[in-house]
Amino acid sequence: MSRFADTLDRLAATIDARRGADPTSSYTAKLLSEGVERLAKKFGEEAVETVIAATSRDQDAVAAESADLIYHWLALLAGAGVSLDEVAAKLEAREGRSGLDEKASRTSS
Repeated sequence: MSRFADTLDRLAATIDARRGADPTSSYTAKLLSEGVERLAKKFGEEAVETVIAATSRDQDAVAAESADLIYHWLALLAGAGVSLDEVAAKLEAREGRSGLDEKASRTSS
């Protein structure tokens, strides 16, 4: 398994472990307690910050903002009750298909 995959698995497990923890002692528990709308907003904010870093051509900032984005994406998935395995299944279903064909199939259904 890749370093990234290992890190992603550990982070997802940590987020899951913080579910139901005291929101005053854990940022993750606080975010999860605020609901999916708040999680989605934070994810969106981090996406914008990642785009800004990328357009500024600041590699260190892109890496840092990407880390924030991925953390908030995992928290959003947890809050929405979606597992990484479910996301992986969607990705696997798209393997070997043209991205243009796959996108066209989503807009017609």
